Amino acid sequence: MAEMKSHCTRLLVAAMDFGTTYSGYAFSFRDKPLDIQTNPNWHAGSEKLISLKNPTCVLLKPNKEFHSFGFEAENKYGDLAEDDEHHGWYFFRRFKMALYETDNLTSATTIEDIAGKKMPALTVFTHAVRYLKDHLLNTLDTKVTDVSIEDIQFVITVPAIWDEKAKQFMRLAATSAGIKNDQLRIALEPEAASIWCQVETDNNLCVLSHPGSKYMVVDLGGGTADITVHQKKEDGTLKEIHKATGGAWGGNEVDKAYIEMLTKLSTTDAMQEFKTTQMADYFDIHRDFETKKRSIKSDDEGKVTIKIPASLRELATKHGATKKKDLGKDISWTGDKLRMQSSLIRQLFDGPIQVLIKHVEDLLSDPIIEDIDAILLVGGFGECQLVNAAFRRAFYNMQLIVPNEPGLAVLKGAVRFGHLPEIVSVRVSRYAYGREVWPAFDENVHPSSKRSVQLGKPICKEVFYKIVSVGEEIPFGKEVKTLGSAINVGQMRATINLYSSLDENPMFITTAGCKFLGNVGFDLPDSKNLEDKNHTIFLTFGDTELKCRVVIDKTKKEVETTIKCL
Repeated sequence: MAEMKSHCTRLLVAAMDFGTTYSGYAFSFRDKPLDIQTNPNWHAGSEKLISLKNPTCVLLKPNKEFHSFGFEAENKYGDLAEDDEHHGWYFFRRFKMALYETDNLTSATTIEDIAGKKMPALTVFTHAVRYLKDHLLNTLDTKVTDVSIEDIQFVITVPAIWDEKAKQFMRLAATSAGIKNDQLRIALEPEAASIWCQVETDNNLCVLSHPGSKYMVVDLGGGTADITVHQKKEDGTLKEIHKATGGAWGGNEVDKAYIEMLTKLSTTDAMQEFKTTQMADYFDIHRDFETKKRSIKSDDEGKVTIKIPASLRELATKHGATKKKDLGKDISWTGDKLRMQSSLIRQLFDGPIQVLIKHVEDLLSDPIIEDIDAILLVGGFGECQLVNAAFRRAFYNMQLIVPNEPGLAVLKGAVRFGHLPEIVSVRVSRYAYGREVWPAFDENVHPSSKRSVQLGKPICKEVFYKIVSVGEEIPFGKEVKTLGSAINVGQMRATINLYSSLDENPMFITTAGCKFLGNVGFDLPDSKNLEDKNHTIFLTFGDTELKCRVVIDKTKKEVETTIKCL
């Protein structure tokens, strides 16, 4: 592996890959940053499935206290359901997507558990992060002595297509779970995978590490497809050359299609009763299909056998499901075995794969990246052989690279990112960023509907003052300054409202597609001189999170500021 000297000032870096379907952690010490250790294997109870990640599931007691996480939570809730004692308990699974799908995310946003009971999302996310943090600390206790939480630089991974609100929500959950703000960095998932593949020894990955090489990273998780494009620079850092894109095209879409197929075979009523009364068997269906999903091939012929709990067959019969002779020659269901033509299984993958391939084709038509050298496929869904085959067919003239353990590439890369946070030296802005200003009204430019009067002078309200453009290349840690002033000498506090837009030049903050990003509030000097209140706002771009600081011009004093996105 390539040599790397850690820039981390703490004893070790620990990364948490908080996934839609599975979560896990890994860590390495400052003196051996590439000696990355993953968390111990978790077992799915009596099942054969052993994973280096744990299902992202949280079980809370009826009094809303934390009970368990992952396989343990699934198994406990399944046992409770078997005995009809699960009523009042809260079981949350695959809830990460709520941060992507909620338009107006706030710290008070609620999510529903498996039975439809609501709870603040922040509470659930906090329990999940706390569990991973505590499990990590317990693991460290078995390996080394005298390591405290203050010795750890934490990293939490998020999709690159998440906005600032979702990132800040994860940061808030982490601080609520006992991780200090100054001990936490946010890593972008496809970036992390790219970072790790720079040091992998696999010969297939050599093309990625040559100075000047360009490649696309396609990170396919359970919830999202997350895509970025990198170029290796002469100094060893990575330059993003196209803004991150993606969507909800992860492996969970295949799971949904599979459950829909089973529902059609067994009837809606049978499936609903099955999910309610046979919870352990319901989880087993997902676990068994997870293994089958990764192994099925595009050239498989004949029939595939999938184990189906006998309890679902009994409920299907109870609710008058189609009898065996009516299922057709391509599918049969006998006892606990469902046999179907492999072509029917492959059809379950068509939806997300077709959307994904079309999206990548559209990206490659952009002249900026049409000369890339390879496509790097990572993530749990990236392990799927059907996905691999679809990419090889669609992009036969390009090199497709799937690293060893593609499901762990993000996690290990996040650890390395914690040691070298500046390793991605240039990023491309996904949005136009700006602030709200109220300049003098110009009747030749501004519509009359935006005219207002302030201190006897006509002004134009709600104007979008652009600070960063869509697609702009931004070096790591670049500060962009913008000036501010008080309205009158009596003003003692200022608030800067920040906005983002996918449009290049929105005129007003009320323009369609322009979204409120957050605000920065700070105190102004107590002075009778208006100029004493003049200030400069420094917004830092080019990192994984947007940061801000404000300096009073006359005194050069920096005032405490935080961008409040939630």
